[in-house]
Amino acid sequence: MKRLLPLIATLFAIACCAAQNLRKVPLADPFILLYDGVYYAYGTGAGSGIEVWTSRDLSTWERAKGNARDGLALHRTDVWGEKWFWAPEVYRLNDKFYMYFTAEEHICVATSDSPLGPFVQETRQPMIADEKCIDNTLFIDDDGRAYMYFDRFNDGLNIWVVELEDDCTTLKKETMRPCIHVSQEWEKVWPRVNEGCFVIRRNGTYYMTYSANSYESPFYGIGCATADSPLGPWTKYDCNPLLQNPGELVGVGHSALFRDKAGNLKIVFHAHKSKGAIHPREMYITDVRFRPVEGGCRMEIDPGYSPALIAE
Repeated sequence: MKRLLPLIATLFAIACCAAQNLRKVPLADPFILLYDGVYYAYGTGAGSGIEVWTSRDLSTWERAKGNARDGLALHRTDVWGEKWFWAPEVYRLNDKFYMYFTAEEHICVATSDSPLGPFVQETRQPMIADEKCIDNTLFIDDDGRAYMYFDRFNDGLNIWVVELEDDCTTLKKETMRPCIHVSQEWEKVWPRVNEGCFVIRRNGTYYMTYSANSYESPFYGIGCATADSPLGPWTKYDCNPLLQNPGELVGVGHSALFRDKAGNLKIVFHAHKSKGAIHPREMYITDVRFRPVEGGCRMEIDPGYSPALIAE
């Protein structure tokens, strides 16, 4: 019966949405920041920048009025790039908010005094100017050292890491090294893609969630790799993927981990609009747990996801 509970919860959520004709939050590559009792969700969706949504319960959300132009949290007139604003993540650092994002297939960072923006670059340039890269994510270790993980296009699309200076914006280029690339059968649907990673540390082990296959594929999914150091080497689970085609969803991926107000570890991800339509991709949230196994613990993603719904 316990194994059926996540499926029952999923079917119940779908039935409730259909019965009430509730709309889901149209946000791809989602990231959630909890700050001062409010959840802020950022993601891919706006053509001219980055939008922001807010919630107090993770269930119902409303489009927030950002402090940048057109009600966005970040507008293209305040940063480098004109289009393709993707995969933002926001962190509270050094008494400011830092947004790591992609613009025109280059990784960037901008800062603001508010989670609503405006996020601005004082020097309008990518973090790596001479190479296209996407999907930058920040990890700060227990010793205070900061690392950035990102995708390079030098072996299909694969994940690399670089240590950052204390300003969390300047790369220590001599530390740059590869993490993972396409290597498992489930990842080889189409094309060669490992992307959208997120890293946490738990009990001395580093866990990296990542997505594989094209975001356009119904077989887009989430895997996990572990390491004893933020610089690797990384070993993928032999039981991957952790989440792929759960329930009625397809195209699930580009996830981020966060803790809710009670301290529970959650994961937010997007899925296709439906089995017949990719866009607009929509935001979902579920629980993450760790199951004891020989030699440590294994991360698991609860398939009993809940859609993020728009508050009317």
